[in-house]
Amino acid sequence: MPRTDQRTRVTKLLIRKAFMELLTRKPIQSISIKELCDEAGISRGTFYAHYTDIYDLLEKIESEMLRDFEAALEPLFHANAQDITPLKITTGIFKCLKENADLCTVTLGTYGDKKFASCLLGIGRDKCMESYMKYFVGASPKQIEYFYAFVSAGCIGLLEKWLGEDMTASAEEIAQTAENIMMSGITFLQN
Repeated sequence: MPRTDQRTRVTKLLIRKAFMELLTRKPIQSISIKELCDEAGISRGTFYAHYTDIYDLLEKIESEMLRDFEAALEPLFHANAQDITPLKITTGIFKCLKENADLCTVTLGTYGDKKFASCLLGIGRDKCMESYMKYFVGASPKQIEYFYAFVSAGCIGLLEKWLGEDMTASAEEIAQTAENIMMSGITFLQN
């Protein structure tokens, strides 16, 4: 890898880390370029070499996560119906979320971008509805919609809990917990 590519990657990581830190403390409209640059330890010129403004930075970070999210889900939906289980779907989702933990923390936080959270849920909804229809052959589309609404809200709760624990459990462990709750309901607590 050329030296400039490595330097660019490191710079963008510093900017992202500083931006995510600031977003945990204040809304995006209250963050100045100067403040972000001071937090990241870079010059304003360096920031502007990569982004036009704070909103461009947010859009690029969110776009990258959306691509990662879709890429993480894609292999799950091209397998045979028997090979697709709620566990495989949920594990893929939680792995992607762990890789983007900083953005998840901010998105679910006080100053998070709720539109972005809705977009992620929308992608998940479309892909999961298709997959669940194959997996739960006897279920009606309406039942699948209710199932997804219930499961996605529960998974957001699990994600918040997991983030609150600094994601010490593996994505597989959280996904297994989610599947146990999804497939067993309250009997999950009796095992």
